[in-house]
Amino acid sequence: MSEERIIETRTAPSWQLPAIIVFGLVAIGGLAFGYNASTKLDTTQQSVATQLKSAQQAEQQDLASLKDRLTQDEKGNSDLQGDLKVVTDKLKITQGQLKKARMESQQLNQDTTQKLTALDSSVHTELATKATSDDVKSVDTKVVGVRTDLDSTRDDLKMARSEMGTLIARNHDEIDQLRRLGEREYVEFTIAGKNKPQKVGNVTVELKGVNEKKNQFSVAMTVEDKRFDKKNRALNEPIFFYTSGTKMPEEIVINKVGKDTVSGYVSVPKANATAQNVSTSGR
Repeated sequence: MSEERIIETRTAPSWQLPAIIVFGLVAIGGLAFGYNASTKLDTTQQSVATQLKSAQQAEQQDLASLKDRLTQDEKGNSDLQGDLKVVTDKLKITQGQLKKARMESQQLNQDTTQKLTALDSSVHTELATKATSDDVKSVDTKVVGVRTDLDSTRDDLKMARSEMGTLIARNHDEIDQLRRLGEREYVEFTIAGKNKPQKVGNVTVELKGVNEKKNQFSVAMTVEDKRFDKKNRALNEPIFFYTSGTKMPEEIVINKVGKDTVSGYVSVPKANATAQNVSTSGR
């Protein structure tokens, strides 16, 4: 038998090509979706990183601001404690001076009573032992002299005293009486017009307002670059203040008010002037 060759021709099925195309399109779509998703992820990461950086910077700024405020508060607290200590120390001095002034006033009254008693006893004794008219005239002269001194002392006692024990002068004549006592120095002044600072002794006084009906006034005082506002103060009401290197207060008294005008005096203890001179020479 002759050999026969049988050649089989296999043809590809018709559905394979479309399937390959579909798979290719799906793959391309998946790549495109993945690229798009990757791009969005990168963008989101950058946005989050930027927001996180901004939040960290804001937090650092807030923290720095908080530290600055804490430092300022601590400094303010320290300054306040220092001022409180100074005020407390001066208050202790003031209380001691007030007690001393009261004791001196009581002692002065006792001395005056004793002088009156002694004078009365002396007059009666001299009148009883000396009957001549010349002796009586001599005794009368002594009585008149002592009464004059006593009246002067009583006039001094009629002046009001401050809580520090100082006598308060209500006019120029009473200021002269206080000058003769020799315990303090007195600087009289008149301020005409508001908001016009005027240097008086160790203090600068600026008139802020006057209430003539109520005999009240308001002033601003500057002592060693420190300003103090004194509002609605009464006539003849002393205002005390301290200067560096002194233990006794100075005082300012307004004893007359008018339309935008006040008059008064500044009283300075002579001990303060001595202390300031010693302090100045030691520098």
